[in-house]
Amino acid sequence: MYEGVSEMRTGRPLLPITVTDEQRSMLEGWVRRPKTGQALALRAKIVLACAEGKPNGVVARQVRVRQQTVGKWRSRFVSKGLEGLLDEPRPGTPRRVSDADVEKVLTATLESLPRDATHWSTRSLAQQARLSRSTISRIWRAFGLQPHRSETFKLSKDTLYREGPRHRRALPPSP
Repeated sequence: MYEGVSEMRTGRPLLPITVTDEQRSMLEGWVRRPKTGQALALRAKIVLACAEGKPNGVVARQVRVRQQTVGKWRSRFVSKGLEGLLDEPRPGTPRRVSDADVEKVLTATLESLPRDATHWSTRSLAQQARLSRSTISRIWRAFGLQPHRSETFKLSKDTLYREGPRHRRALPPSP
């Protein structure tokens, strides 16, 4: 048997785990893939170790978690399969901005220009999209957009004004 485990079992009986070949390949992929979240990779390791028939205590020591954690993910896998290992929606207020609104803001920012300006500002796009300025700003930050920084920016050829360090200043008339 396993090291430190006697023949006579005590405590609650273990829920037996049977993993299909398809599930096993998915779990092993989650463990190996570098882009998988660490929590999901840990859950996959726990289930794979439990599928080998190891008791919760042995699995807990192997992956360095508490026995209760192993029991939780073992029972979730038995009852819900692979879906049980994924994160559940968090409690709290649901999102107010829909995916369609986000898409509308992104396409407007990247593919169109306002009528009277060279680029969108949070105010002008918020008015056009009927969202708040802070919502537009959060969407831009989330996608790394900075419409005021453009490769096509050109300096003004107007000789009456020049950019000062803080504001525009009128140039003195030439003699």
